[in-house]
Amino acid sequence: MSRRAKISQELVLAAREAARNASSADQLRAAQTILLSDGLGLSLDDIGAFIGRSRATAARLRAGFRKRECAGAGEQKRNWGGRRRFHLILEEEEELLAQFLALAGEGGLLEVNRIKAAYEEKVGARVAKTTVYRMLARHGWRKIAPRKRHPQTDEAAQEAFKKNSR
Repeated sequence: MSRRAKISQELVLAAREAARNASSADQLRAAQTILLSDGLGLSLDDIGAFIGRSRATAARLRAGFRKRECAGAGEQKRNWGGRRRFHLILEEEEELLAQFLALAGEGGLLEVNRIKAAYEEKVGARVAKTTVYRMLARHGWRKIAPRKRHPQTDEAAQEAFKKNSR
């Protein structure tokens, strides 16, 4: 059995007040994590099920409430989500793709291997090809379908073949 959380009476009083004056569902849930743990002695799994969130989210809400109340900090903005692992910021990626923009504007073929080589040179490390494809998608570049016919097609020879074949 896991150990019970130590919750002070001041924190319980602050949680009751926060639950009464909550202006958002997350504020109410954060206060409930304290109150359910203290009043009913529920585990984080049970609290998560009660508030409709996972165990990890219940723990995060409770820790955040404690941090705000103990530190006296006000409402903090959420910092969940976003790009946490990246080699280049978006502006640097745009700068890298700018050198290939002229070729793309002329209707030329862009080889991902060339873009990948330039990316690796700028970063100074090897990257997977999917990294380059994700970067291209992030900046709105898309794969355009190939031509419907080969540029060296001889239409007269094709018509002659159609006439002379069974």
